[in-house]
Amino acid sequence: MDDEEEGPDTDHPAVLERAHGEIAFEHVSFGYFPDKILMKDISFTAHPGQKIAVVGATGAGKTTLINLLMRFYEVNGGRITIDGIPTTELTRSGLRHNFGMVLQDTWLFGGTIAENIAYGKPDATREEIVQAAKMAKVDYFIRTMPQSYDTVLDNDAGNLSVGQRQLLTIARVFLCNPPVLILDEATSSVDTRTEAEIGKAMQALMSGRTSFVIAHRLSTIRDANCILFMEQGNIIEQGTHKELLAKGGAYAALYNSQFA
Repeated sequence: MDDEEEGPDTDHPAVLERAHGEIAFEHVSFGYFPDKILMKDISFTAHPGQKIAVVGATGAGKTTLINLLMRFYEVNGGRITIDGIPTTELTRSGLRHNFGMVLQDTWLFGGTIAENIAYGKPDATREEIVQAAKMAKVDYFIRTMPQSYDTVLDNDAGNLSVGQRQLLTIARVFLCNPPVLILDEATSSVDTRTEAEIGKAMQALMSGRTSFVIAHRLSTIRDANCILFMEQGNIIEQGTHKELLAKGGAYAALYNSQFA
């Protein structure tokens, strides 16, 4: 409650209806307190359609990096651009409508399955909702529910499995069709078969979009165009899976520890 409120949006914002998906961090620095800077001189570029993986131990700064991109926090130095436009020149809502997020903790509300899928696009038609569900590999199980898409979920969606809840949140993103994705891997608590199903839906979702993947299981990000290895708020290594393994540094040590 004592924290400062968000600053107002710029008076003359730029307009970005649908981003191509080029995102750059240019010498970004950030700290929760001005006298305690955690991130120093963070620089990298994600080109349209690329998959960027962010890895590191708990508390390394992975989620903070994403929060800066979405402007939940403001940078202390440097800048972040999307399609060459500094994110501070856009309104927060104008920036965020270009992103879709699938988080580790799924969130569904009391309402029908159709209403839950349409959360980010409430004016969607039933045909659009069904198509999104099919793309997320979730239509088949919805049709086994008592009232199909009109089945009412309770607040914690206790009548669905963890995997089913996750696929519903993926369907939400398919429906909104954003140009940039943020994925916090959410397969740690599901079985291998369900993980494979969610993986297929994730791959379909990422196709042709710029994607940021916060990775816990390194086996899932071997195909990333760029892997950012973070430690204590900073990127200490970046490159492809092969490049970082050949380097024999922190990423290689973590990867080998998971497959030892």
